[in-house]
Amino acid sequence: MNIGVIPARLGSTRFPGKIMAALAGKPMVLHTYKQACKSTRLDKVIIAVDNREVKTVLEQFGAEVVMTAENHQSGTDRVAEAVADIDAEIVVNIQGDEPLIEPAVIDSLIRLFDDSAVMMASAASRNLPVPDLLNPNVVKVFLDQAFEASEFRRVIPDNIIGGCYRHIGIYAFRQDVLLRFTKLPSSVNEKNYHLEQLRALDNGIPIRMLLTDYVSLGVDTPEDLKLIAEIIGL
Repeated sequence: MNIGVIPARLGSTRFPGKIMAALAGKPMVLHTYKQACKSTRLDKVIIAVDNREVKTVLEQFGAEVVMTAENHQSGTDRVAEAVADIDAEIVVNIQGDEPLIEPAVIDSLIRLFDDSAVMMASAASRNLPVPDLLNPNVVKVFLDQAFEASEFRRVIPDNIIGGCYRHIGIYAFRQDVLLRFTKLPSSVNEKNYHLEQLRALDNGIPIRMLLTDYVSLGVDTPEDLKLIAEIIGL
């Protein structure tokens, strides 16, 4: 079974309560859920929340929702709790603040696991204009010839070799790898660069990358939400 999990923490520093912000008359995270449910490779999609009132509201819209602890340090930890007692093969961590996520990207990411050597996967976009290349808020990923991530950085260093792309924050794991990953302590590079995925590389877990032209549109501020509304014609 392949499971998509959308970690949905109610608290947000830049945009408090953004997962429940209204978009076309529904909570924003519900749009992400509906898009993920269109994936032909996912057998189930779950929203993992930390608030019972949020759970009740989302279930009224027909979403499958599970309660998770409030004190998780990351969305990955929340995803791991949500699937800990489910017999899954592939688990996809889908960001709740991407209401326009393309189902085809999810399908292509899961398809990478047809290769039995793949333990963890993520996505990289060729769409990396110069302003984003220089923007430290945009995470860059460097790929080797096998399409595996060699490094992730916010600022491009001089000594890294390999193709540079925009990292898209969607992750897929074999379930046992996910559970092992979340039990590992934070690595030195993870702490230094504030990038959780570096924990995998630092512990010998390769990350196979899906190279795509997909442009990720996440919601970090109310202004981002207004832009999404304009894109979908509201």
